[in-house]
Amino acid sequence: MSNENRDHLLDALSLEVAELQAATDQMDEAVAQRLEINRTDLRCLGLLFARGPLSAGQLAAASGLSPGAATTALDRLERAGYALRTRGAHDRRSVLVELTPLARQRIEELYGPVGREGRQLLDRYGDEELRFLSAFLRDGLALQVKHAALLRAGESSSSAASQLETDTSLED
Repeated sequence: MSNENRDHLLDALSLEVAELQAATDQMDEAVAQRLEINRTDLRCLGLLFARGPLSAGQLAAASGLSPGAATTALDRLERAGYALRTRGAHDRRSVLVELTPLARQRIEELYGPVGREGRQLLDRYGDEELRFLSAFLRDGLALQVKHAALLRAGESSSSAASQLETDTSLED
């Protein structure tokens, strides 16, 4: 494949990833509206759904929120009936946050259909292709997390790109 064709393919793939991210954002916005919560609260619900019960501190760290902002989000989620604070089984001083049955029901109701259809789409791929897709998604996740952390720290993404070029050249 010529460099020009490869560049075109890479550009097209980059655009498709950006469009997928935008469509995911639209889906999340629609779910947040249906749940009558904001996007920050939805992010917290998603983390609790994916990871199970978390302490408020763990939830704050995972969501990128300050402890105070995480507490405020948890207060809203409790009022909405979607989250519950419970005492730890082994340490009564610790507090865990977990989803309520209502939250689980609503999440399944809203995200379940797209998850099932997505699973059907994946069924057409072989095991090697699925391993490739999984690696691509893990790499993409790491890239997004890295750049979000750099931006939060006040660094530019261009410094991260320079670091990536350095890291890549060391592998060659």
